[in-house]
Amino acid sequence: AELMGAVTDFSSTSAYTAEDFALFGYSVGDGGQLLESDLLQNMQGILTRWEDPLQLYYPQYLTWFDFPFTVWVGPETSALEKNAALEFQRFLLSPEQQQKALAYGLRPANPDVAVDAAEDSLFVKWADQGVQPVVPRTTAMRSPDRDVLLTLLRWFELNVAQ
Repeated sequence: AELMGAVTDFSSTSAYTAEDFALFGYSVGDGGQLLESDLLQNMQGILTRWEDPLQLYYPQYLTWFDFPFTVWVGPETSALEKNAALEFQRFLLSPEQQQKALAYGLRPANPDVAVDAAEDSLFVKWADQGVQPVVPRTTAMRSPDRDVLLTLLRWFELNVAQ
């Protein structure tokens, strides 16, 4: 709450990336909500270029950006295509691939892989800047239900997609 009250320009920060913070510093804004992986990938540039140390703080209520792997099953896809997609999913969730993702600041989707499972894990590298190895999912914001999404879609159709 104290941090949020001290921010003088929060409205524009969502339009910027962590790379913008690395390049332009405080002229971009006082703080922002950024993708964790984007911030971790740009942390070295931020710390190298700007004198003040950057500290990460996780809000009480989190927005999880889960990008699920989906296998489409319908008349448009063959059994061969479905099986290939499932094989690709197994490949992506393998411990080896999940450990490689740590170097990009991506949290593992495989529960058997910890964020410190690889030497080049950005979670380990930037722990002193406040990176949390485990972020509780119990504080995630509730996803909107179908009625809310349909209302938003209708609003978008009426006001934006003209």
